[in-house]
Amino acid sequence: MPRVKLFDEKEILNKAMHLFWKKGYTATSIQDLVSYLGINRASIYDTFGDKEQLFKKSFELYRKTSIDKLAIFFSNYPNVKEGFSTFFDNAIKEAVSDKDKKGCFVVNATTELVPTNDEAFIEILEANRRAVEKLFYEYLQKGKESGQLSSVKDLTHIASLLFTFYNGMRVVSKVRPDKKKLKASVDVVLSLLE
Repeated sequence: MPRVKLFDEKEILNKAMHLFWKKGYTATSIQDLVSYLGINRASIYDTFGDKEQLFKKSFELYRKTSIDKLAIFFSNYPNVKEGFSTFFDNAIKEAVSDKDKKGCFVVNATTELVPTNDEAFIEILEANRRAVEKLFYEYLQKGKESGQLSSVKDLTHIASLLFTFYNGMRVVSKVRPDKKKLKASVDVVLSLLE
């Protein structure tokens, strides 16, 4: 008779995501996962696979959730410059109030794991970049079509720049986030949208 799982897989995956986000992939041991998730090793392996598979599933949950939230966020801001300004302001607020200095899970995973040359993981990161840049591009395109960005020429490159800036800002703000300096940098970048 098969064993019945006494836990919610989605809840466990969410908890694993938060642990990996806080500690990183390498620093998180299987024993850390067992202790934090409150399930035994066998349940982890049977349900999610090994540590790497659990990490990738956790990462995918974070990535999908973040992209879905971003799409909803942009839909609530018809003014594109205001939308990006609020988006970056929110990132600054998160950085300043982040006692654990977690930063962005995607950025953390990128800086930690790209040097391992794991092609499958690099492809996941590339897919994430493409998805976010596409959202940025589509949002910019709506702004251009509504006459908000009449002087902006190359939306593809602007979308790429905004993605690069966001990721760089999340790395820099993990050290000692200076709200004033970060906001000044955002203002310079957003001046491209005038």
